[in-house]
Amino acid sequence: MAGQLLKVSSLATAVFASSGFYLYNRQLNLNDLTVIRFGRAAATTVVISLDYLTAFKHVEYGTEEYWAIRSKVHLRSAERLRDLCCANRGTFIKVGQHLGALDYLLPQEYTSTLKVLHSRAPQSSMEEVKQVIREDLSKELSELFVSFEEKPQGAASLAQVHKAVLHDGRTVAIKVQHPKVQRQMSRDIAVMEVLLRAVHWLFPDFAFMWLVEEAKKNMPLELDFLNEGHNAERLANMLAHLPFLKIPIIHWDLSTKRILTMEFAEGGQVNDKDYMKKHSINVNEISENLGKMYSEMIFVHGFVHCDPHPGNVLVRKCPQSKKTEIILLDHGLYQVLQSDFRLDYCRLWQALIKGDMSGVERYSLRLGAGDLYPLFACVLTARSWAAINVGISSVSVTHSEDVEIRTNAALYLPQISELLNRVPRQMLLLLKTNDLLRGIETTLQTRASSSSFINMSRCCIRAMARHKRSKAQSRRKHLQITLAESLNLWRLTMYELLLWVKGSMLGHWLTALKQQNKVQHTT
Repeated sequence: MAGQLLKVSSLATAVFASSGFYLYNRQLNLNDLTVIRFGRAAATTVVISLDYLTAFKHVEYGTEEYWAIRSKVHLRSAERLRDLCCANRGTFIKVGQHLGALDYLLPQEYTSTLKVLHSRAPQSSMEEVKQVIREDLSKELSELFVSFEEKPQGAASLAQVHKAVLHDGRTVAIKVQHPKVQRQMSRDIAVMEVLLRAVHWLFPDFAFMWLVEEAKKNMPLELDFLNEGHNAERLANMLAHLPFLKIPIIHWDLSTKRILTMEFAEGGQVNDKDYMKKHSINVNEISENLGKMYSEMIFVHGFVHCDPHPGNVLVRKCPQSKKTEIILLDHGLYQVLQSDFRLDYCRLWQALIKGDMSGVERYSLRLGAGDLYPLFACVLTARSWAAINVGISSVSVTHSEDVEIRTNAALYLPQISELLNRVPRQMLLLLKTNDLLRGIETTLQTRASSSSFINMSRCCIRAMARHKRSKAQSRRKHLQITLAESLNLWRLTMYELLLWVKGSMLGHWLTALKQQNKVQHTT
């Protein structure tokens, strides 16, 4: 027996010694091991689950104490989730950023805590950057660039961007993928899937498997930088008629699946009000142009840039024309909307803007919301059911309405989870895009302005007319559709002019004169 134990212990010692020698020679970071990453994620999941299972045992549901405790549990759990994302990096940070963008879908404690992940992304070392460039472009930095700034301009969950100068004098931005992300991605997604299924088993109301499904579909696309370059060029051609939109030119000879080299464009982040004030940039103009740009993408073309967080949307005064420009970056994640889906989405927004409740119900049902269509309308617009009944273009957003929406989001989390599992997959990225755009509008204090609804309506009219023309059998019918489109667009322009007059000095003078005449008449 003693001899057998000695043999086993000798064998174990040899295995551990050889493993240690192997790991030492490979200079392997323990954080790269799947077992470490899984263990960390599993431990965090267990701690969060136990917190939710035990925190409310001796508290009556619906009391002030219950809501106070729940808020603290949400905050503790969000902080643990944030720390897990920062520790495991890569795919975990990307998914955490996605969750942080789901305003009005997740409790505020989660979204506010996870939003910091945009500024907590990892950085690759300069040696790692050189290695990726050497492997993919088969040249050293000095052969490709006159200068290369070692400090990155920005670091994201999947890559980081460096500024460099080519030998012909052009300044470029080089996006270099973190070397370990590609290898870890599929294993990280498998880890998330296992743990989310376990959480769903413990808490049946928690139905967030759609997150894993979206990650499985989108992460490979985001990690292919050639795909990102093609997306950028496609959008630039599609929206070439918008003079305010700037998309950096791609240098294909210096681009691969892990490296994207593009024209360098400077600007301030779209949520940086101090930068805009310093450079005399009109926040209302920026907000309106952002709405135009996304309305064109969603309603007219069905090809949608799905990651408009502030780091990807820059603003500047064009050095040549001195006009305000929006620079759109990071074209890795796009949603291609199916024609039927896009047209139903157009019709739904038209109904929401007008307060056409039968239309809201009809097109919400066609988009998969079922009997949860009132909740779907609220989630989509981030407006209360009362505002939707009147027509969201008719009533401004108030602070009390925002509070009501956030409170209801927490109360109806199980129903929201069910809704997100019901609707078509392409709706999920649109909801994320809506939330990111709303966040920008909230920061700029331009949310739910009448101009944004006018731009949406204009694009919906054009999209529907284009669809009808494609089905028209005769020239006469084609002409009728075009004339009806022109008439509807003219009506919108007149309405926009009326709003402008009302808001101008002339409008204020006419209003004051009318009130004065009314007072004189009553006296």
